[in-house]
Amino acid sequence: MYRIPYGKTFLEFELPSGMQGSLAVSPAVQPLTDVTGAIADALAHPIGSPPVRELAHPGSRVCIVFTDITRASPDWLLIPPILQQLEEAGVRDDDITLLCGTGLHRPSTMEEKVAKLGAAVVERYRVLDNEPQNPRALVDLGVVNQIPLSVHKVAWEAELLIATGIVEPHQYAGYSGGGKTVAVGAAGEPLIAYSHGPEFIDNPNTRLGQVEGNPFQEAITQAALRAGLNLIINVVLDKDKQVVAVMAGEPVETHRRLVAKAKQLYQVPIPHQYDVVIGGVGSPKDANLYQASRAASYLFFAPTPVVRPGGYLIIPAPCQEGAGEGVGEQRFLAAMRDAPNVQFILEDGRKNGYPPGQQRAFVMAKVLERNRVIIVGSEYPELISECKMLPKATIEDALATAAAELGTELEVLVVPQALLTLPIVKD
Repeated sequence: MYRIPYGKTFLEFELPSGMQGSLAVSPAVQPLTDVTGAIADALAHPIGSPPVRELAHPGSRVCIVFTDITRASPDWLLIPPILQQLEEAGVRDDDITLLCGTGLHRPSTMEEKVAKLGAAVVERYRVLDNEPQNPRALVDLGVVNQIPLSVHKVAWEAELLIATGIVEPHQYAGYSGGGKTVAVGAAGEPLIAYSHGPEFIDNPNTRLGQVEGNPFQEAITQAALRAGLNLIINVVLDKDKQVVAVMAGEPVETHRRLVAKAKQLYQVPIPHQYDVVIGGVGSPKDANLYQASRAASYLFFAPTPVVRPGGYLIIPAPCQEGAGEGVGEQRFLAAMRDAPNVQFILEDGRKNGYPPGQQRAFVMAKVLERNRVIIVGSEYPELISECKMLPKATIEDALATAAAELGTELEVLVVPQALLTLPIVKD
C-alpha cells in the first residue's frame, strides 16, 4: 500500500498486478529539537556578517522581505527575533517595513499575512506586498550582463535589507533561498520575465539541484546583491515541514552552506528511469495547477529525467483554485489553453519570448513534448484537459490509462514528496 499527499490529506493505493513499484523518499534527518534556540543562535552568530543589532542603529530604515503563502518558510518563527534585535538597536517601528515577496503571484490576504507573521507582528508593523507591475513602486537598477534589474522601492531605500527563505530543490535556481526572495519575490516584471525566459530554461545548466554554473542562480544572486541585500536567514525543512537546519548571515556563503545541508536531505539515488512516476505535492502547493504542475516538471528536469521518454507522470492535486488567481497563473492558463499544441508553445516562446508566469507553460510544454501528464482528483477536470494534460478521478484510473498505452508490466516509481525529493539516476 502506497500513501501520497493530496491537499491536507492523503491518497492510498496499490499497484495493479504486473506493475513493479519502487519508493523514493528523502533520508531521515533528525529535526532540530529547539528551533527557537537554533534561530536565536543563528542570528547571534551570523556567517560572514555582524548580527542585526550591530547592523542597525536608531534612524535606520529597515526592510525585511519574507516569503508568501506558497512557500513553507516558518517566517512566524524567523522574523520576531529579528524585530527584537532591531528594537534593541533603537530602530523605531515606523522605520521597519515587512515586504511580502509575492513575485508575480497574487497579493497576499490579511489572513495569509497573519499566518506567515503572526497577528502581533501584523498589528504592530507595516506589511506590504510586492507590486511587480507598478512602475511607481519599483526602482530600476539598470542592466547588468543583459539582465534588467529592478526591486521594490521600499527594499531599495532600506539601509538594512534582510530576507527570509527556504532552501529546497528549485527547477530554475537549482536550490531556492538565498537572494531569490528579494531578486524574484520583490522584483519588477522585467527582471522576472528575463530570468524566466527561454534562454535560461533551454540552458542545460538550468537544472534542478544544480547551483554551480547555473545562469539563473547567478542572475538572481547578482540582482539581490545589487539591490543591497545585507543578510538572510534561511531554513531547510524535512518532508513534514520540520526545521532540520537554519543559518543566518551574508547571502552568498550562507546559502552555499545551506545548499550542502539540503543536498544531504533531498537527493535520493535511483537505479534507472521509470515507465511511470507518481509524484505527490500536498498543501498548499496543490491548490492550483500552476503550482501543482511543478511536481511533473521537477521530476522531468532532474539531472536525468526520472521518467523514460513516452512515459507517464501522475500528480494528485485538488486544484481547488483552478489554474491560480495571480497574473502569472492566468498567463500560464491562457498559453496552455489557447495554443493548438505544445510544439506551438515552444516555438512561439523561443521566437517571441513570453511575459512572466507564462514560463510555466513553456516548461510544461517541454515536459509534455516527451511525456504524458495526468492530474488526479482535480476539482476542475475540464481545466486540466484544456491545459493539455489528462484528468483522472483516481490513481487507479491513471495507472489504467498508462497500462492501456504502455502495457501492464510497468516499472512505477512513487515519490510522495516530489517537490522535496531529488531522485538521481545512478547511471
